[in-house]
Amino acid sequence: MSGTDVLTDADVRAAAGRIAGMVRPVTVAPTGPDGVGTAGEVVLALEYLQLTGSFKARGAANFLLAHRDAGTLPAAGVTIASGGNAGLACAWAAREVGTSATVFVPTTAPAVKVDRLRTLGADVRLVGREYAEALVACHGFATDSGALASHAYDHPLIAAGAGTLVPEIADQVDGLDTVVVSVGGGGLFSGVAAAAAARGIRVVAVEPRGSSALHAALAAGGPVDVAVDSVAGDSLGARRASAMAVDLARAGDVVPVLVDDADIVATRRMLWETRRIAVEHGAATALAGLLTAGGYRPRDDERVAVVLCGANTDPATLR
Repeated sequence: MSGTDVLTDADVRAAAGRIAGMVRPVTVAPTGPDGVGTAGEVVLALEYLQLTGSFKARGAANFLLAHRDAGTLPAAGVTIASGGNAGLACAWAAREVGTSATVFVPTTAPAVKVDRLRTLGADVRLVGREYAEALVACHGFATDSGALASHAYDHPLIAAGAGTLVPEIADQVDGLDTVVVSVGGGGLFSGVAAAAAARGIRVVAVEPRGSSALHAALAAGGPVDVAVDSVAGDSLGARRASAMAVDLARAGDVVPVLVDDADIVATRRMLWETRRIAVEHGAATALAGLLTAGGYRPRDDERVAVVLCGANTDPATLR
Protein backbone atom coordinates (compact mmCIF):
# COMPACT_ATOMS: atom_id res chain seq x y z
CA MET A 1 0.00 0.00 0.00
CA SER A 2 0.92 3.63 -0.33
CA GLY A 3 1.46 5.87 2.65
CA THR A 4 -2.30 6.47 3.08
CA ASP A 5 -5.04 4.10 4.18
CA VAL A 6 -6.73 4.35 0.77
CA LEU A 7 -5.94 2.08 -2.18
CA THR A 8 -4.45 4.21 -4.96
CA ASP A 9 -3.18 3.89 -8.49
CA ALA A 10 0.35 3.88 -7.08
CA ASP A 11 -0.48 0.57 -5.40
CA VAL A 12 -1.81 -0.78 -8.68
CA ARG A 13 1.31 0.34 -10.55
CA ALA A 14 3.52 -1.32 -7.93
CA ALA A 15 1.52 -4.53 -8.35
CA ALA A 16 1.87 -4.36 -12.13
CA GLY A 17 5.64 -4.21 -11.83
CA ARG A 18 5.70 -7.03 -9.32
CA ILE A 19 3.58 -9.52 -11.29
CA ALA A 20 4.86 -8.68 -14.79
CA GLY A 21 5.82 -11.87 -16.57
CA MET A 22 3.97 -14.06 -14.09
CA VAL A 23 0.41 -13.47 -15.29
CA ARG A 24 -1.12 -13.20 -18.75
CA PRO A 25 -1.87 -9.71 -20.11
CA VAL A 26 -5.58 -9.40 -20.78
CA THR A 27 -6.88 -9.87 -24.32
CA VAL A 28 -9.39 -7.25 -25.46
CA ALA A 29 -11.79 -8.20 -28.25
CA PRO A 30 -14.36 -6.10 -30.11
CA THR A 31 -17.89 -7.43 -29.98
CA GLY A 32 -18.15 -7.33 -33.78
CA PRO A 33 -20.64 -5.72 -36.16
CA ASP A 34 -23.62 -7.24 -34.33
CA GLY A 35 -22.49 -5.78 -31.01
CA VAL A 36 -24.08 -7.01 -27.80
CA GLY A 37 -27.46 -5.35 -27.99
CA THR A 38 -26.52 -2.02 -26.40
CA ALA A 39 -25.37 1.43 -27.49
CA GLY A 40 -21.77 2.53 -27.42
CA GLU A 41 -18.59 0.90 -28.64
CA VAL A 42 -18.36 -2.16 -26.42
CA VAL A 43 -15.34 -4.45 -26.15
CA LEU A 44 -14.90 -7.57 -24.06
CA ALA A 45 -11.88 -7.93 -21.79
CA LEU A 46 -11.27 -11.68 -21.88
CA GLU A 47 -9.81 -12.09 -18.43
CA TYR A 48 -11.31 -15.58 -18.19
CA LEU A 49 -8.25 -16.58 -20.26
CA GLN A 50 -6.07 -15.70 -17.26
CA LEU A 51 -3.99 -18.38 -15.53
CA THR A 52 -6.24 -20.40 -13.17
CA GLY A 53 -9.24 -19.21 -15.18
CA SER A 54 -9.95 -15.89 -13.49
CA PHE A 55 -8.62 -12.44 -12.61
CA LYS A 56 -7.82 -13.74 -9.11
CA ALA A 57 -4.38 -14.87 -10.29
CA ARG A 58 -3.29 -11.22 -10.37
CA GLY A 59 -4.03 -10.52 -6.73
CA ALA A 60 -2.72 -13.87 -5.52
CA ALA A 61 0.57 -13.35 -7.35
CA ASN A 62 0.92 -9.83 -5.98
CA PHE A 63 0.16 -10.96 -2.42
CA LEU A 64 2.60 -13.87 -2.32
CA LEU A 65 5.39 -12.14 -4.23
CA ALA A 66 5.18 -9.16 -1.87
CA HIS A 67 5.45 -11.45 1.16
CA ARG A 68 8.23 -13.49 -0.42
CA ASP A 69 10.20 -10.36 -1.19
CA ALA A 70 9.68 -9.09 2.36
CA GLY A 71 10.75 -12.41 3.88
CA THR A 72 7.38 -12.89 5.60
CA LEU A 73 6.30 -16.22 4.07
CA PRO A 74 6.09 -18.70 6.99
CA ALA A 75 7.09 -22.35 6.81
CA ALA A 76 3.42 -23.26 7.31
CA GLY A 77 2.59 -21.72 3.93
CA VAL A 78 -0.50 -19.73 3.04
CA THR A 79 -4.18 -20.31 3.74
CA ILE A 80 -7.32 -18.81 2.24
CA ALA A 81 -11.09 -19.23 2.27
CA SER A 82 -12.73 -19.10 -1.13
CA GLY A 83 -15.79 -19.92 -3.19
CA GLY A 84 -13.27 -21.44 -5.59
CA ASN A 85 -11.55 -18.88 -7.80
CA ALA A 86 -9.47 -17.15 -5.14
CA GLY A 87 -8.44 -20.53 -3.80
CA LEU A 88 -7.36 -21.67 -7.24
CA ALA A 89 -5.31 -18.53 -7.69
CA CYS A 90 -3.75 -18.85 -4.24
CA ALA A 91 -2.86 -22.52 -4.80
CA TRP A 92 -1.28 -21.71 -8.17
CA ALA A 93 0.68 -18.73 -6.83
CA ALA A 94 1.83 -20.74 -3.82
CA ARG A 95 3.17 -23.44 -6.12
CA GLU A 96 4.95 -20.81 -8.21
CA VAL A 97 6.75 -19.32 -5.21
CA GLY A 98 7.48 -22.70 -3.64
CA THR A 99 5.17 -22.79 -0.63
CA SER A 100 2.10 -24.78 0.40
CA ALA A 101 -1.55 -23.71 0.30
CA THR A 102 -4.45 -24.82 2.50
CA VAL A 103 -7.76 -23.77 0.97
CA PHE A 104 -11.11 -23.70 2.78
CA VAL A 105 -14.16 -23.83 0.51
CA PRO A 106 -17.88 -24.25 1.22
CA THR A 107 -19.43 -27.61 0.42
CA THR A 108 -21.51 -25.85 -2.26
CA ALA A 109 -18.43 -24.96 -4.34
CA PRO A 110 -18.61 -26.39 -7.88
CA ALA A 111 -16.85 -29.73 -8.22
CA VAL A 112 -14.88 -28.41 -11.19
CA LYS A 113 -13.21 -25.87 -8.88
CA VAL A 114 -12.56 -28.33 -6.04
CA ASP A 115 -11.02 -30.86 -8.42
CA ARG A 116 -8.78 -28.22 -9.93
CA LEU A 117 -7.65 -27.09 -6.48
CA ARG A 118 -6.45 -30.58 -5.71
CA THR A 119 -4.71 -30.79 -9.07
CA LEU A 120 -2.77 -27.65 -8.15
CA GLY A 121 -1.57 -29.37 -4.97
CA ALA A 122 -3.73 -27.55 -2.43
CA ASP A 123 -4.86 -29.11 0.82
CA VAL A 124 -8.62 -28.61 0.38
CA ARG A 125 -10.92 -28.35 3.41
CA LEU A 126 -14.69 -28.37 2.75
CA VAL A 127 -16.49 -26.41 5.49
CA GLY A 128 -20.04 -25.01 5.71
CA ARG A 129 -22.41 -24.02 2.92
CA GLU A 130 -21.30 -20.39 2.47
CA TYR A 131 -18.03 -18.55 2.03
CA ALA A 132 -18.43 -16.88 5.44
CA GLU A 133 -18.36 -20.25 7.20
CA ALA A 134 -15.25 -21.34 5.32
CA LEU A 135 -13.64 -18.02 6.29
CA VAL A 136 -14.15 -18.64 10.02
CA ALA A 137 -12.49 -22.06 9.69
CA CYS A 138 -9.62 -20.52 7.73
CA HIS A 139 -8.99 -17.95 10.45
CA GLY A 140 -8.86 -20.69 13.06
CA PHE A 141 -6.40 -22.69 10.98
CA ALA A 142 -4.14 -19.67 10.48
CA THR A 143 -4.07 -19.01 14.21
CA ASP A 144 -3.32 -22.64 15.09
CA SER A 145 -0.80 -23.40 12.33
CA GLY A 146 1.00 -20.10 11.82
CA ALA A 147 0.09 -20.09 8.12
CA LEU A 148 -0.06 -16.74 6.35
CA ALA A 149 -3.72 -15.74 6.00
CA SER A 150 -4.69 -14.42 2.58
CA HIS A 151 -8.15 -13.19 1.65
CA ALA A 152 -10.39 -13.68 -1.35
CA TYR A 153 -10.95 -9.94 -1.76
CA ASP A 154 -10.48 -7.82 1.36
CA HIS A 155 -6.76 -7.07 1.25
CA PRO A 156 -4.96 -4.15 -0.44
CA LEU A 157 -2.38 -6.38 -2.16
CA ILE A 158 -5.15 -8.59 -3.55
CA ALA A 159 -7.17 -5.62 -4.78
CA ALA A 160 -4.15 -3.82 -6.24
CA GLY A 161 -3.27 -6.93 -8.23
CA ALA A 162 -6.78 -7.08 -9.65
CA GLY A 163 -6.56 -3.41 -10.62
CA THR A 164 -3.69 -4.11 -13.03
CA LEU A 165 -6.41 -5.01 -15.54
CA VAL A 166 -7.23 -1.34 -16.09
CA PRO A 167 -3.97 -0.03 -17.58
CA GLU A 168 -3.79 -3.14 -19.77
CA ILE A 169 -7.29 -2.45 -21.14
CA ALA A 170 -6.66 1.29 -21.50
CA ASP A 171 -3.50 0.60 -23.51
CA GLN A 172 -5.63 -1.31 -26.04
CA VAL A 173 -8.75 0.89 -26.14
CA ASP A 174 -8.05 4.48 -27.13
CA GLY A 175 -10.24 6.92 -25.25
CA LEU A 176 -11.67 4.32 -22.88
CA ASP A 177 -14.61 5.87 -21.02
CA THR A 178 -16.05 3.09 -18.89
CA VAL A 179 -15.14 -0.29 -17.40
CA VAL A 180 -17.92 -2.66 -16.35
CA VAL A 181 -17.17 -5.24 -13.64
CA SER A 182 -19.04 -7.80 -11.58
CA VAL A 183 -18.92 -7.23 -7.83
CA GLY A 184 -18.90 -9.75 -5.00
CA GLY A 185 -16.93 -8.70 -1.94
CA GLY A 186 -15.26 -5.89 -3.84
CA GLY A 187 -11.66 -6.96 -4.52
CA LEU A 188 -11.83 -6.63 -8.30
CA PHE A 189 -13.98 -3.53 -8.00
CA SER A 190 -11.57 -1.86 -5.55
CA GLY A 191 -8.52 -2.34 -7.73
CA VAL A 192 -10.36 -1.33 -10.88
CA ALA A 193 -11.88 1.73 -9.19
CA ALA A 194 -8.50 2.93 -7.89
CA ALA A 195 -6.84 2.57 -11.28
CA ALA A 196 -9.85 3.97 -13.17
CA ALA A 197 -10.11 7.09 -11.00
CA ALA A 198 -6.52 8.04 -11.85
CA ARG A 199 -7.38 7.82 -15.57
CA GLY A 200 -10.77 9.55 -15.58
CA ILE A 201 -12.59 6.30 -16.34
CA ARG A 202 -16.07 5.51 -15.04
CA VAL A 203 -16.73 2.16 -13.33
CA VAL A 204 -20.05 0.33 -13.59
CA ALA A 205 -20.34 -2.03 -10.63
CA VAL A 206 -22.80 -4.86 -11.33
CA GLU A 207 -24.19 -7.15 -8.63
CA PRO A 208 -26.82 -9.90 -8.59
CA ARG A 209 -29.94 -8.70 -6.87
CA GLY A 210 -29.75 -11.72 -4.58
CA SER A 211 -26.16 -11.02 -3.53
CA SER A 212 -25.71 -7.27 -3.35
CA ALA A 213 -23.29 -6.48 -0.53
CA LEU A 214 -21.97 -3.27 -2.10
CA HIS A 215 -25.45 -1.89 -2.79
CA ALA A 216 -26.47 -2.62 0.78
CA ALA A 217 -23.32 -0.99 2.15
CA LEU A 218 -23.85 2.18 0.13
CA ALA A 219 -27.45 2.39 1.34
CA ALA A 220 -26.46 1.76 4.98
CA GLY A 221 -23.45 4.07 5.01
CA GLY A 222 -20.97 1.25 5.56
CA PRO A 223 -20.45 -2.51 5.21
CA VAL A 224 -23.35 -4.65 6.44
CA ASP A 225 -24.15 -8.35 6.20
CA VAL A 226 -26.51 -9.45 3.43
CA ALA A 227 -28.17 -12.70 2.46
CA VAL A 228 -26.65 -14.64 -0.42
CA ASP A 229 -29.18 -16.16 -2.81
CA SER A 230 -28.03 -15.99 -6.42
CA VAL A 231 -27.07 -18.27 -9.27
CA ALA A 232 -23.73 -16.40 -9.20
CA GLY A 233 -23.25 -16.97 -5.48
CA ASP A 234 -20.28 -19.33 -5.90
CA SER A 235 -18.13 -16.43 -7.10
CA LEU A 236 -20.04 -13.29 -6.06
CA GLY A 237 -21.51 -14.61 -2.82
CA ALA A 238 -19.85 -12.40 -0.22
CA ARG A 239 -22.05 -11.55 2.74
CA ARG A 240 -20.24 -8.24 3.26
CA ALA A 241 -18.42 -5.82 0.96
CA SER A 242 -15.01 -4.58 2.05
CA ALA A 243 -14.76 -1.11 3.60
CA MET A 244 -12.14 -0.41 0.94
CA ALA A 245 -14.70 -1.07 -1.82
CA VAL A 246 -17.34 1.08 -0.16
CA ASP A 247 -14.94 4.02 0.23
CA LEU A 248 -13.87 3.81 -3.40
CA ALA A 249 -17.48 3.54 -4.59
CA ARG A 250 -18.33 6.72 -2.72
CA ALA A 251 -15.29 8.65 -3.93
CA GLY A 252 -15.17 7.76 -7.61
CA ASP A 253 -17.26 7.98 -10.77
CA VAL A 254 -19.11 4.74 -10.01
CA VAL A 255 -22.51 3.57 -11.23
CA PRO A 256 -24.02 0.69 -9.22
CA VAL A 257 -26.33 -1.70 -11.08
CA LEU A 258 -28.41 -4.65 -9.89
CA VAL A 259 -29.40 -7.54 -12.17
CA ASP A 260 -31.75 -10.48 -11.73
CA ASP A 261 -30.60 -14.07 -11.94
CA ALA A 262 -32.70 -14.62 -15.06
CA ASP A 263 -30.72 -11.89 -16.85
CA ILE A 264 -27.42 -13.40 -15.69
CA VAL A 265 -28.41 -16.83 -16.99
CA ALA A 266 -29.63 -15.40 -20.31
CA THR A 267 -26.44 -13.36 -20.80
CA ARG A 268 -24.22 -16.33 -20.04
CA ARG A 269 -26.15 -18.44 -22.52
CA MET A 270 -25.98 -15.68 -25.14
CA LEU A 271 -22.20 -15.49 -24.83
CA TRP A 272 -22.00 -19.21 -25.45
CA GLU A 273 -24.53 -19.41 -28.28
CA THR A 274 -23.32 -16.37 -30.22
CA ARG A 275 -19.58 -16.33 -29.44
CA ARG A 276 -18.73 -19.73 -27.96
CA ILE A 277 -17.52 -17.99 -24.80
CA ALA A 278 -18.07 -20.17 -21.74
CA VAL A 279 -17.91 -18.12 -18.54
CA GLU A 280 -19.19 -18.38 -15.01
CA HIS A 281 -22.45 -16.78 -13.96
CA GLY A 282 -20.35 -14.31 -11.99
CA ALA A 283 -18.55 -13.20 -15.14
CA ALA A 284 -21.76 -12.94 -17.14
CA THR A 285 -23.14 -10.66 -14.43
CA ALA A 286 -21.02 -7.75 -15.70
CA LEU A 287 -22.38 -7.90 -19.24
CA ALA A 288 -25.90 -8.44 -17.93
CA GLY A 289 -25.55 -4.99 -16.38
CA LEU A 290 -25.62 -3.49 -19.87
CA LEU A 291 -28.40 -5.70 -21.22
CA THR A 292 -30.95 -5.81 -18.42
CA ALA A 293 -33.90 -3.42 -18.21
CA GLY A 294 -32.86 -0.62 -15.88
CA GLY A 295 -29.16 -1.38 -16.38
CA TYR A 296 -26.40 0.95 -17.50
CA ARG A 297 -27.01 2.62 -20.86
CA PRO A 298 -23.84 3.89 -22.61
CA ARG A 299 -23.92 6.94 -24.86
CA ASP A 300 -23.69 6.21 -28.58
CA ASP A 301 -20.08 7.46 -28.63
CA GLU A 302 -19.05 5.89 -25.31
CA ARG A 303 -16.16 3.43 -25.30
CA VAL A 304 -16.93 0.64 -22.86
CA ALA A 305 -14.95 -2.41 -21.76
CA VAL A 306 -16.80 -5.27 -20.05
CA VAL A 307 -14.59 -7.53 -17.95
CA LEU A 308 -15.43 -11.22 -18.35
CA CYS A 309 -13.58 -12.19 -15.22
CA GLY A 310 -13.72 -15.98 -14.91
CA ALA A 311 -14.48 -19.27 -16.63
CA ASN A 312 -14.18 -21.95 -13.96
CA THR A 313 -17.51 -23.46 -14.85
CA ASP A 314 -19.02 -26.72 -15.99
CA PRO A 315 -19.69 -26.44 -19.75
CA ALA A 316 -22.46 -29.00 -19.42
CA THR A 317 -24.57 -26.35 -17.69
CA LEU A 318 -24.58 -24.30 -20.90
CA ARG A 319 -26.58 -26.86 -22.82
